Amino acid sequence: MATFANRDPQACVYDSFRSTIAQLLVDSLSTKLTLEQAYDGVDYGKKGEDFTVALPRFRLSGKVEDLGKKVIDKAASVVASVSQDRAFLHFRLKSDVVAKGVLQQVSGSLFLHPKVLSTLTDIDTFSYGKNKSGEGKRIIIEYSSPNIAKSFHVGHLRSTIIGAFLANLYKACGWDVISMNYLGDWGTQFGLIATGFSKYGSQEELEKDAIKHLFDVYVKVNADAKDNPQVKADAAAWFKRMEDGEEDALKHWREWRELSIKKYKEEYARLNVSFDVYTGESEVSNEYMESALKRLEEKGIIEASYGAKLVDLEKHKLGKAVVRKKDGTSIYLTRDIGGAEQRYDKYKFDKMIYVISAQQDLHMAQFTKVMQLLEYPWAKDIQHVNYGLVLGMSTRKGTVVFLDQIIKEAGNVMHEQMMKNEEKYRGVENPEYTSQELGITGVKIQDMTAKRINNYTFTWDRMTSFEGDTGPYLQYAHVRLSSIARKNPDLLPLPPTDSIDVTLLVSTDDLAAQHARAIIFLLGTYPDVVRTALQSQEPSGVVTFCFRLSHAISTAWETVIVKGEKNRDKAVARLWMYECAREVLAAAMRLLGLRPLDRM
Repeated sequence: MATFANRDPQACVYDSFRSTIAQLLVDSLSTKLTLEQAYDGVDYGKKGEDFTVALPRFRLSGKVEDLGKKVIDKAASVVASVSQDRAFLHFRLKSDVVAKGVLQQVSGSLFLHPKVLSTLTDIDTFSYGKNKSGEGKRIIIEYSSPNIAKSFHVGHLRSTIIGAFLANLYKACGWDVISMNYLGDWGTQFGLIATGFSKYGSQEELEKDAIKHLFDVYVKVNADAKDNPQVKADAAAWFKRMEDGEEDALKHWREWRELSIKKYKEEYARLNVSFDVYTGESEVSNEYMESALKRLEEKGIIEASYGAKLVDLEKHKLGKAVVRKKDGTSIYLTRDIGGAEQRYDKYKFDKMIYVISAQQDLHMAQFTKVMQLLEYPWAKDIQHVNYGLVLGMSTRKGTVVFLDQIIKEAGNVMHEQMMKNEEKYRGVENPEYTSQELGITGVKIQDMTAKRINNYTFTWDRMTSFEGDTGPYLQYAHVRLSSIARKNPDLLPLPPTDSIDVTLLVSTDDLAAQHARAIIFLLGTYPDVVRTALQSQEPSGVVTFCFRLSHAISTAWETVIVKGEKNRDKAVARLWMYECAREVLAAAMRLLGLRPLDRM
């Protein structure tokens, strides 16, 4: 069988089918058509077919009707059927071959029963769809990055959700991933807090919730600064002492930073997010920042302006970027440049992604352009993944939104919703945990459903719905799949997969076989969903796949039955299919940073 770049039949069974169709096209049509060209022309099917080929894309001589006939005449032994619709060829694979290939690939060597399935909780243990091309490569993904003395706003939440998805995605594709949280832990705002803490600060409140208390102090002292210019002057002087390394100016800041990180770790854990490295602006060494400035001067791309230093990027239509303020203190861009070089020296990354709001597009464009002008050989491996705004997100009372408030509110809303059905509520073992997971799922799915660059309007009502394309609906689909094995203990443990008769699933033309085939075919597309997400850096395609699979399962529920099926072998085959569907749905949900629920 021919092999193609970034294609692996062991990871995606459809790669082998596409290769077969590509070879058929070459054998039938022209020696001028390469296998690569033919392979790239085999797309997922239109009008309910498995694969579709648009003949005009190959630009071969002759009428498309005649070209299509040549393929059809040779196709009998390769696929179940080929039909022609004007310029398109539609390929239908043999159902039993598809079913066996897909389900065996999902299962691997595992005998699927609950004890085994319950161990598959980590994204890395689920290799179906894993692209090995990333093995041996290291990537740093910087995301979330809140300011420890300010509110963790919804922009940071978007960065957290998208960044965690990318970290899971690259892990699933074989990369060595370093998740990095680059905290806003430096700057004149800490001079403000330091000047205001003696007046408004409370050690007790600080230890209770450092993030919230520091924000409260910041708000109050900022209000003072508006009426009294001396407050800002004192704050700037205090920050200058911090930059100069005075211990008296740094000791409180160190405590604030440590307590803030402790609080963040607790909140991130609830979101099913963890970081390998907590760093921040404060940890970019002066040595690297000075090195960056020196390199800029050596390249002749820095100029003085009223005591400050800046880079003129006008010819690149990026304006002028300040790299050193007139008082000699550093600025974001300087720290970003020095920090990037510091990271490369420490981690030797092959790629580095910054997950930062589209509001910072200009800053990131200036940063990446400066890195290119500095001619760092690894600058080409830096990428900015941006995203749009969340509109209308606040608690139901309209108060300021902190991360912990978002999580609590989401859980509370779902808890209220669950309690409306008293019978089901009594059957939930841990309603508080379940409601929190449902709430977090609702928030995340609402965020990742649309393209990340788009703004979207958050609504609590949509988040709580169990109908339509919502987070709770996805969890409900997984719970239903989980219930099948529990309701059919007499069929467990399943026999070795190579002894299960898959023809019983798809050999007939009845509705049950059609629904089963639809589910199985969708399962086979998951590796391509992962590969496409890696190329686009978009979670929305994975979300769409989850909903398509959930809808296919819901459609099949009444006809592809397990309990009540009189033919035991058929019941076993169907249970195997549903367990595979559960595994794939759970893997996709984990890729999105969700914790799949078994009961609700």
